[in-house]
Amino acid sequence: MRNFPQSEVEALAHTTQTDNPWISVGDKFSKMHTFHEDQVRAFATEAGDTNPLHHDDAVAAASRYKKLIVSGTHSTALILGLTASHFSKNYSVVGVSFSVEFLRPVFADATVHIAWEVLSADMTRDKVQRVEMRGGLSDAEGQLCVRATGVVRLSLPSQSP
Repeated sequence: MRNFPQSEVEALAHTTQTDNPWISVGDKFSKMHTFHEDQVRAFATEAGDTNPLHHDDAVAAASRYKKLIVSGTHSTALILGLTASHFSKNYSVVGVSFSVEFLRPVFADATVHIAWEVLSADMTRDKVQRVEMRGGLSDAEGQLCVRATGVVRLSLPSQSP
């Protein structure tokens, strides 16, 4: 996977449309998400993340973050989930690999922008497309909080990836 500057992720825009039925280099897709403290606590609990920074206002207030933060499993699930929901509208999709890097905290009351950009899209002989992406989650100020890279395999719905 390639390294990329923070500003490139911040510049990702909404879905790029083309006439080609396959994914193209430079295609982009994104969404906004607003976290709520109850949602953050519930997700952390369901994920088995008992870190008090996701559950306990007093512990979080006494920490360097000063308030509740989102579990890494939660932000990661939303980042990866966007790839599945986006690509599954038109393709059979299977995740191959993903990597995330946590750069700064995501607060439990934050509105964030989650975005992906296609870096490469290679077709195999059996009409399966291997798509390499970069993306991440940025806060309302445009600060990159979570950097992500990923690879998925796509096929037309009548085929298996």
